[in-house]
Amino acid sequence: MADYLLGIDTGNTVVKAVIFDRTGRELAHAGEEGHSRMPCPGHVERDLGELWANAKRVIRTCLDRAGIAGTQIAAIGCAGHGNGLYALDRDSDPLLGIQSLDTRATSLVEQWATEGVGDRTYPIARQRPWPSQTPTLLAWLKRNRPDVFNRIGTLFFSKDFVVNRLTGNRVSEVSDMSGAGLLDVAARRYDKALMEAYGLADCMDLLPPLVESDDIAGTVTEAVAKETGLAAGTPVVGGLFDVVASALGSGVSRTGSASIIAGTWSINQVIIDGPDLHGPVFMSSTFDRTRYMAMENSATSAANLEWLVREFFEGEHAPGVSPFDACCALAAALEPAADDPLYHPYLYGAQQDGHARAGFYGIAGWHRKGHLIRALLEGVAFGHRQHIEALREAGAAFAEAVLSGGGSRSQLWPQIFADVLGVPVSVALSRETGALGAAIAAGTGVGLFADFTEGAAAMVRVDREYRPNGGLAAHYDRRYALYKDLAEAMTPLWRRLSAPKDRETGVAA
Repeated sequence: MADYLLGIDTGNTVVKAVIFDRTGRELAHAGEEGHSRMPCPGHVERDLGELWANAKRVIRTCLDRAGIAGTQIAAIGCAGHGNGLYALDRDSDPLLGIQSLDTRATSLVEQWATEGVGDRTYPIARQRPWPSQTPTLLAWLKRNRPDVFNRIGTLFFSKDFVVNRLTGNRVSEVSDMSGAGLLDVAARRYDKALMEAYGLADCMDLLPPLVESDDIAGTVTEAVAKETGLAAGTPVVGGLFDVVASALGSGVSRTGSASIIAGTWSINQVIIDGPDLHGPVFMSSTFDRTRYMAMENSATSAANLEWLVREFFEGEHAPGVSPFDACCALAAALEPAADDPLYHPYLYGAQQDGHARAGFYGIAGWHRKGHLIRALLEGVAFGHRQHIEALREAGAAFAEAVLSGGGSRSQLWPQIFADVLGVPVSVALSRETGALGAAIAAGTGVGLFADFTEGAAAMVRVDREYRPNGGLAAHYDRRYALYKDLAEAMTPLWRRLSAPKDRETGVAA
């Protein structure tokens, strides 16, 4: 058996390749940033040719940096952002890549809410429609872009596209399909009644064969081997929805374990034994063959800090210092105060409100850059708290959590999470938890590990632990209440801000 595992992580912006040994030690990694296209307000797309070119480049770079041959890779696992919409045409050529930041279907979701569509989808998929959800986007294309819709041959996800390019096979797997509201979650299969609820009964043939996360989806082709340095015939497993991969790669593998991911999306998830809870949580996704992942998610997390740094703080830091670290240092230098500004992290809309907008509130003349940064860090944590409260109310209880994603790299932000959430928070040693989770799935698929739990125990290490500061509990409870009250007050104004624009053309109505 070869010695190493390759994990590939296809995010909304960056595709990464990481090589691990069987103990989780990272030999090498490489990343390549792609470009998003925004042809109209609310539309966020990517070029699939660029995505595959970037994936091939990072694989070869990673092998070169590790100094190993492709024959030393035992298996490959892929993770990728869920939802959005990735499609091949009827000749299996790349057709379309819509990212999970897209909000073009907001009006359709509002229409469906009045028609009770969610009441039909939730009992089957454990989801109600939302703007970036894959079936919602497919229904939008059917209504608004029939020229594109009629060319679709295969519907799947970002990591499935990479698996397809590696192996030539058209498959998807259970964690991604269930995470997009396209499966009968309890039965772990496609469902005609569910597709009928979305108005997509004629699209069953667009859904590819299903595999489990650790099933062998195919092997690396001769052509890809020549382009990447991989060995032809290397097994490629079905892979994982990236949030599930990140949970696994941060050590969250047992029932009752909680994973919080502060990445482009705010991901909040707890492993449960069955698909039913006491209340309707936002997402319920399968984790392995017998258990489930209860989730509450939205595009409201670390992408906010990325935006702030990109637009206002690039170049404002010492040489050799990350601009993100420099920003967090400004925030860490300040003591929390009752009159600190507040921030709503809604750059890409809120969970159930595509009209929501980001904003700072309560800025005074004595506030400085550090106050705004701290407000943003807290605002993101408050957004996570809203999701976690929904999970707890539904019966998904937990007493501690593992934080991963870009936000976990800060020394300050994990402490803010612990204080705002009121639970101990730990951070895994590996920063590339999505790729590591994919590698664990690959190792499980070829028999290196008996199951996911054994793989996580072998490959995951804890780096840092944070305990909540009880003295700040009342402070954050008060600010969290203000955060929610402000959002309620702003809701009609957000709608007035976005209403004049047509989401199809971007032209004033």
